[in-house]
Amino acid sequence: MENNVDLTPKQIVEKLDQYIIGQEKAKRAVAIALRNRTRRLKLSEGIRDEVAPKNILMIGPTGCGKTEIARRLAKLCNAPFLKVEATKYTEVGYVGRDVESMVRDLMAVGYKNVKAEMEEELREKSVSVVEEKLLDLLLPGSGKNEKKSDSDFVDTVSQTAGEGDVIILGDGLSPEKSSLDSTDMSSTREKFRQMLKDGKLEDREVEINVSRAQGIPSMEIIAGGSLDDLQSSMQNLAGMLSGARHKRRTVSVREARKILTEETLDSMVDNDKVCDEAKKRVENSGIVFIDEIDKIAVHGESHGQDVSREGVQRDILPIVEGSNVSTKYGVVNTTHILFIAAGAFSVAAPSDLIPELQGRFPLRVELESLSKDDFKRILQEPKNSLVMQYSELLKTEGVSLDITPDAIERMSVIAEEVNSKSENIGARRLHTIMEKVLDEINFTADEHSGETIKIDADYVNRQLGDIVQSQDLSRYIL
Repeated sequence: MENNVDLTPKQIVEKLDQYIIGQEKAKRAVAIALRNRTRRLKLSEGIRDEVAPKNILMIGPTGCGKTEIARRLAKLCNAPFLKVEATKYTEVGYVGRDVESMVRDLMAVGYKNVKAEMEEELREKSVSVVEEKLLDLLLPGSGKNEKKSDSDFVDTVSQTAGEGDVIILGDGLSPEKSSLDSTDMSSTREKFRQMLKDGKLEDREVEINVSRAQGIPSMEIIAGGSLDDLQSSMQNLAGMLSGARHKRRTVSVREARKILTEETLDSMVDNDKVCDEAKKRVENSGIVFIDEIDKIAVHGESHGQDVSREGVQRDILPIVEGSNVSTKYGVVNTTHILFIAAGAFSVAAPSDLIPELQGRFPLRVELESLSKDDFKRILQEPKNSLVMQYSELLKTEGVSLDITPDAIERMSVIAEEVNSKSENIGARRLHTIMEKVLDEINFTADEHSGETIKIDADYVNRQLGDIVQSQDLSRYIL
């Protein structure tokens, strides 16, 4: 997959418009930040290292598109992207994750992406290798460098051949007495090769040695991790010490092909090359989205758990500022990683963050609350719009939805009204409204196969009338 490095800021905004409605200021800010990264890579060596990314702080209510903008931006430029919540980190000495683990996680994402790309490039070359391995499983002893007794080979062939397959094993002699030379074995192997290509052996079962996943136990668990991490690491360690790296499995040829393809590609890929390329991408193109950063802001004087919150800010500071973090893939420098922080800041204010951290997020973008018109566009315009999603889901049951413009208008009005009277959860409100409107259809879809169901404003009112009139809206639409 190639990076869209030549996109101008206008083109970046146009691409984001396909998925995100409104929020033009935020889109412009991230588009310029992305373009500046491309410009930086074209600079001379002398000045390139001096140009640091301009980190962005997004301020706006939940559900207004903060996370989606960052996620779509990363997909757009094929950059290593990681979304984290600031609340799950603690300063050193408290139980919780160390802030440096966000860089280790980002490097793991980068490594996985690069390895997947390299494997895709080698996939065509691996086909013939996997085919030979499958034939070895189907016809043990038929390989060029393998020797096996004639009787064993005959038994294997007679068990493996499907019904109706005629395999000539000699000059009119019985299989037990026939003598197979290398030419016979080769021709039988070629016959099976053709059957394999024609898909006639896909459901045949074979025994295969499967490598156990040999993960390197992460020492991060010492700094505070989940019990699942601890258990997984101990199991990996026990497996490595006992030498139990393979296990026998009986699988279909179809499944065996997948397993052998993964193992073959894994052996063909140069891990050192993957590490070097991943490190380069993470350091120059990596994006870390830190959500809920307002939850670690301290309002007023520090006391109790607020001390830990301020400690998290102090620990995040050197990561954002630029430091070297040790990972199992090598040492990663964070100087040129783009950090995008976001928060609702409904209780605390951006000024409640420690001054040093504020200075590391020079770009402030305020996202606006969504209006009725925004909701109307969100329901219809994006590539993955909710109307399209529900229509496609019900098509699988043979039901066609005809959602009229007045129904969309009515749902948009209700979404705005409910958000204003109860908690403002932004576009996520549309999910709850759509689910409630289509509740009956979703439940009885199998009884309406082949029908077209019309959803108009009256239908929406019938489904949501009682809820909208209720004073305690939060009891019904959460």
